[in-house]
Amino acid sequence: MTPSGQQWYVVQTHPHAEGKAVVHLRRQGFEVYLPRYAKRRRHARRVEVMASPLFPRYLFVAIDLIHQRWRVIRSTVGVANLVCSGDEPAPIAGDVISRLKRREDSKGCVQLDLAPRFSAGDVVRVVDGAFSDCLGLFESMNDDERVLVLLDLLGRKVRVTMSMDTIEAA
Repeated sequence: MTPSGQQWYVVQTHPHAEGKAVVHLRRQGFEVYLPRYAKRRRHARRVEVMASPLFPRYLFVAIDLIHQRWRVIRSTVGVANLVCSGDEPAPIAGDVISRLKRREDSKGCVQLDLAPRFSAGDVVRVVDGAFSDCLGLFESMNDDERVLVLLDLLGRKVRVTMSMDTIEAA
């Protein structure tokens, strides 16, 4: 529950229009929260880190259903719909927003758990780089999102360190 009887609700936006919806909802006086995370994007052999929506096409808005004209949210630029249960907006659990905000870093990005997607011995395929399309065995992951993979090259097992985003399940 936020101050003055407001509760948090979920708004669905049009594709790639989260930022536009935030601007227009704030202009109408609503408190809005768009959680973001640091996304690594590979393009033209460069890796960029950019803030991307944690829940693409969704954001949160605090509404006092009694005192605010909440129905205008549906016709706001960038908004596709307000998630409802019947005719009324469906509130989310009160601590969801506070738990997300507690996980934010100094740049406002939610810190995600970096648990490895693979366990030791899983067969993986390299999808980028010099060893593209090679199969290997996942060994482990170190602290800075680098993984150790055993590749079979020229009849020998070779341990290679690479970025986590360059492998996928085979």
